[in-house]
Amino acid sequence: MATRQYYVPATAITMLIIMIMMSITSGVTSPELPISEPAETEGRQGSSGLSDVDCSGYTFEDLFDYNFALFNIDIGTDWATAEMEATAYVNGSNSATVRENLDGLFDGAPGGDNDWISTDEREAVREIGPMCIEDMETRLGIREGVPHRTNSGVAWNDLEFVQEGIALDEVDLVAPNHPEERTCTNFGASADCKEIPVSATDDLQISLFVKSGESNNMRFDQLPNQGVSNFTLALNVTNMTNADLVMTFPALQGLRIADFAMEDDGVELVVGQDYDAPEEEFLPDGKLRIYQHVDYEKSNWPVGRNLFIDFTTAVPESNDIPQWTNLKPANNSIIPLVTGTEYLTVAAEDLSDWATDSNGWNLDCAFTDSSWQSRQDESGNLLITSPSGTTSSTATCSVVDPFGATAAETLDFTFGQPFTASAAINDGENIAFTVTPTGLVAEMTIGGHAHQDGTMGSMRSAMASSEPITIALPMDGLKPGMVMIMGSASANNMMNFDFLFDFGLEKQSLPPIISLRSSFDGKNATWDATGLQFTLQGTVSDPDGEEVAMTLQLCGASATDFTQVGINWEIDVSIATCVMQEITVYDVTITATDESNIASTLEVNVADPNTQSVIDDNSNSDDDTSGDENSMLPSISLLATVSVALAGAALTRRDEE
Repeated sequence: MATRQYYVPATAITMLIIMIMMSITSGVTSPELPISEPAETEGRQGSSGLSDVDCSGYTFEDLFDYNFALFNIDIGTDWATAEMEATAYVNGSNSATVRENLDGLFDGAPGGDNDWISTDEREAVREIGPMCIEDMETRLGIREGVPHRTNSGVAWNDLEFVQEGIALDEVDLVAPNHPEERTCTNFGASADCKEIPVSATDDLQISLFVKSGESNNMRFDQLPNQGVSNFTLALNVTNMTNADLVMTFPALQGLRIADFAMEDDGVELVVGQDYDAPEEEFLPDGKLRIYQHVDYEKSNWPVGRNLFIDFTTAVPESNDIPQWTNLKPANNSIIPLVTGTEYLTVAAEDLSDWATDSNGWNLDCAFTDSSWQSRQDESGNLLITSPSGTTSSTATCSVVDPFGATAAETLDFTFGQPFTASAAINDGENIAFTVTPTGLVAEMTIGGHAHQDGTMGSMRSAMASSEPITIALPMDGLKPGMVMIMGSASANNMMNFDFLFDFGLEKQSLPPIISLRSSFDGKNATWDATGLQFTLQGTVSDPDGEEVAMTLQLCGASATDFTQVGINWEIDVSIATCVMQEITVYDVTITATDESNIASTLEVNVADPNTQSVIDDNSNSDDDTSGDENSMLPSISLLATVSVALAGAALTRRDEE
């Protein structure tokens, strides 16, 4: 989680220390301790401040009365550390209860016990919470040796929290946009402090996870035999009302569940009736994952309930042998990849169809070149690591199940890179995609397209054999910005090579295309009857498909009230500002600007129809040469003058807006 910079008053920190000591329901202890009575919150804080935060004996459930919780625990490969992620979901009336209980614990502190929960309290949880969590009981213990079924008199190897690795966060403890949200009214509140009533029933979440930059947030005494010997995992599930535990162990051949039991105060419960059996999953990377759902009725308190799961690496009495399926590649097939790195060569959804085994399986490949390596990740993807400067290597691959059983048949594959590639944008319209075959196959078909954020340009394809080829990939439909190349290559006896290359290419923005549509009589504009306004029409489009904004300038004023429908545009233009400045030459500038701030301009000269009319009249009256020269200009009445002034003001306002 990113480091936050907050101003949290000392009073808010003090309130947090009290809050962390809360107990909503009961105090439940770890497997090696007897079940305790509900814990009291009074007297848990020492007088010296933060260094005396003491939450020993408390559990996650003591702090958060959740509706449902999910706990993910990954045991480290060192068998001495672990990563825990936990999320508690608190809904409806329970969320109101949690908020009320939190606020009630602040009695005596500014803003405390006032029926409002604040953002100051929320930030304090994030900052100081790990100090409390470190003292809490995980309620998880491990012990090597024969199976154990007791929570007293046994030296359990407890999992403990590590403060440096703990991060806490919440979602909607102070519900956003709550109708009753207000600025905090208490003395000492931060400047941006907000609070909502504790009666709010908006759902909330509390999360615990590994702090950014840290590798774990739990630890235990390293198992002497690191999981190879039999061991028992014990979990005290008392008061875990509705939770899922997902626990993942390091890759260890043969590790499996040997037995399990759930007990209430030493009395064994009936699986399928009183509780759900744990489920095991053998992951493709060799890890063992356990799923366990637990329920505990609050009415059963204080009965102590414990879950025990026994593990072993002993070979099971019966085990089916993995088998290749008909969907496997043919022997001596070519499997394409990119060399010089660890490359995701075959996706899990494709690889999973190659073989079958009731306990799962993984692909084990032995390369002729020892510098090549293969592995499957947790999801089942096949990743191949190869050194730079190499093109291909052969390997013999077998199918192996978690207990070491191997399919009778092995398959030989050639792993290699079918071509190298480069790309450049030379003309602004197309990507020049150059492919150089490596000789892995005699001939292949390569297809590709310019790719950007789920948008693709037109597909182009070509044949390649031994010489380099260049394919022009259009960038039509793509917006300015970074562009990659996506495509595939196919050849006889080779699996399809699907690729996505990032050459750092960037499509530059092309300027909008703007044009003017002449009127039916060939003129640039159509004047209205008053002679004080004309209409311009035309088209505008952007080659990159971006939105285009338009601006018009005339006689020092501007307007943006264009009507745009598709590529067509239209605008009514008043000459009021021009008349006020005694300008009779109407030179219009229209600017079209796209989302990338690239602009095009169009210069339009609109003839004054009144002046043109006078010229035409004079040319038709050769005998009439007398009179004042001003008689050639149109007369403007007082009403027209007022209209011009108002229209000019309107045009100016549009510019200002």
